[in-house]
Amino acid sequence: MISLLGMLEFDLPITHQGMKFFLILLIILLAPMVLNRLRIPPLLGLIIAGAVIGPKGLELMERDSGILLSGTAGLLYIMFLAGLEIDLDEFRKNSRKSFIFGMYTFWIPMILGTGAGLFLFEFSMSSSILLASMFASHTLIAYPIISKLGVAKNRVVTVTVGGTLITDTLALLILAVIVGMAQGEVNLAFWVKMAVSLVVFAVLVLILLPKFGDWFLKKNEDKVTQYIFVLALVFLGALLAELAGMEGIIGAFLVGLALSPIIPRTSPLMNRIEFVGNAIFIPFFLISVGMLVDFRVFISDRETIFVATVMTIVATTAKYLAALAAQKSFGYSIAERRIIFGLSNAQAAATLAAVLVGYNTVLGTNELGEPIRLLSESVLNGTIVMILVTCTIATLEAQKGAQKLILSEAGLSESSTKEWPEKFLIPIRNEETAEELLSLSVFLKSSRKESSLYGLSILHPENQEQDAEVKAQKTLNKASIIASATDNFLIELLRYDSDVVHGIASVVHENKITDLILGLHIQQNLNDSFLGKMTNSLLEKVNATTYIYKPHQPFSSHKRHLVLIPPRAEEELGFPFWLKKIWNIAKNSGRRMIFYVNEDTKAFLLKILENNPIRADFRPFPSWDDPGNLNILLKPDDNLIMVLSRRGNPSYHPNMDLVPELVQTWLKDHSFVLVFPNPLDARTIQSHDFLHSNLAGPRSRFELIRAGISRLFPGK
Repeated sequence: MISLLGMLEFDLPITHQGMKFFLILLIILLAPMVLNRLRIPPLLGLIIAGAVIGPKGLELMERDSGILLSGTAGLLYIMFLAGLEIDLDEFRKNSRKSFIFGMYTFWIPMILGTGAGLFLFEFSMSSSILLASMFASHTLIAYPIISKLGVAKNRVVTVTVGGTLITDTLALLILAVIVGMAQGEVNLAFWVKMAVSLVVFAVLVLILLPKFGDWFLKKNEDKVTQYIFVLALVFLGALLAELAGMEGIIGAFLVGLALSPIIPRTSPLMNRIEFVGNAIFIPFFLISVGMLVDFRVFISDRETIFVATVMTIVATTAKYLAALAAQKSFGYSIAERRIIFGLSNAQAAATLAAVLVGYNTVLGTNELGEPIRLLSESVLNGTIVMILVTCTIATLEAQKGAQKLILSEAGLSESSTKEWPEKFLIPIRNEETAEELLSLSVFLKSSRKESSLYGLSILHPENQEQDAEVKAQKTLNKASIIASATDNFLIELLRYDSDVVHGIASVVHENKITDLILGLHIQQNLNDSFLGKMTNSLLEKVNATTYIYKPHQPFSSHKRHLVLIPPRAEEELGFPFWLKKIWNIAKNSGRRMIFYVNEDTKAFLLKILENNPIRADFRPFPSWDDPGNLNILLKPDDNLIMVLSRRGNPSYHPNMDLVPELVQTWLKDHSFVLVFPNPLDARTIQSHDFLHSNLAGPRSRFELIRAGISRLFPGK
């Protein structure tokens, strides 16, 4: 019994719910901090901490129903995140490789595991096959490390996650068949029921669920409601998978895969999903896994030691051979092989499910009346040891592989380490437009800390309205809260100026703003707003890429972005800067970009696509001769991005002046963004330190454009 300052007394193991929760949170807080100094991955630290406090360690806490519930939720969350972060285009592109790796990582463990069961453990064929299926399955324990280090979008991660789906599904199907055979239930009805269940499950999760999810997220913009809805879908998918005869982890993964097209990775919803998962759910799962570890088996039972040693060696060897085979087959680097091995070596979820089912399946009794189990108690204890060892190896290998991959990619060229500064200025008039303008800026920005967001509110010095400054500051504060929901910091600027255009232009110049985002309220027309009256004057005074945005629906809900690029746009100095932002929209949203371009511009973009892939289609640019030709037929949920130009530039056409008014008529029920490129010239570049330092040397316009492209789009 533990006494705390004489006020509270706790029996061991602790049953007081508040104390238990506090202890777990303390471990989640301190374990990574302490073990980071010892160069031990935080995930491994949580597993070790769970072993120390668990029923087989210091016995501070039981692995009770509360821990099991939290652990199960964490496991489903890991699989859900893995599916959510997959780029479906990359997944389809690498589907053949995923299938091949899935076969490697399934059949190699199956062959080695069956042999070990038959010849080393002298098991029956059924028990040996079930044992081998435990080696074939694996859990993406190391995925949070990969994601945190920023390589979750790498090709090998996509291939490995796809292979995980294949091998875990096959392993769990074998579990169902073997147990059914042991219970005498495998017949024609068994196979028909399984086939029908799988088809119904696939239709519900992969076809109906995304449509329902898209509809719900559009109708409900409250962030808390959206998060609870997504969380409910994760557990619904797990439940449907179990009803179909599979493990819940397969359902959670497929839910993530199904929702990935409708939850952009830079959205506030994605930020909440990742934050809650990494802070609560996943640590609880790792601690619950650690509570299974029993170090005493190493000194108390020689048979368990033998079984655990053989199981660990066979499982690790099989997964290494599968990763090596994938490396040789696909021409991957050593670092990429280590990532594959690290992600696929950890035995936890499906392995634990299989061994518990096998242990609880009784085939009969022996002469002493003891139960004959499909898998013995030694295998159960050996599995716990195998989980600890393989999770340790997996986290270390995945971390080292990811770090080496980052270093190799960062070392492509010395110039690639120099970042272009990005500074976005968003003039904010009211709270209604603030959220969508900030949403657009988050999709436009590159994924790096050097990008800065500025919120600007301008007041007239003679404004007599009571509390005008307080209201303006309140609007900026609200905008800051909105930005923080996407893990971005907004720099608030409150300025007094008798002329709005002069005020904005001065802020652009003083803060070296690179991108200016101006907004129209959904109910406003260009001629009804301050923007419509002052656009031309503002464009003449600012040297920044300018975006005029009118939202009709949340930016994250658009399914396609149609980009109209005028002929000869690639001949202007501002071309690389706005094009990079279009690329960012594609990467941050995962949506398809449909470019309307002429053949010369298309050839230019295709060269960039070779080393900077996005989801892109190309269609001919309509003629400027009749502005009505620009009225592109849009589908529901499409967004139009029209690149315009300023007088005197190569891509300028007189009919561009008609576009702002025409789009008001064409696009009453759609969102649109008008892009005015930065009016750069050689003198402007020389006067900007950040441009001159990066483009020093070249002098001609075409040399400057090529230099900008090579800096902003690595590889070209």
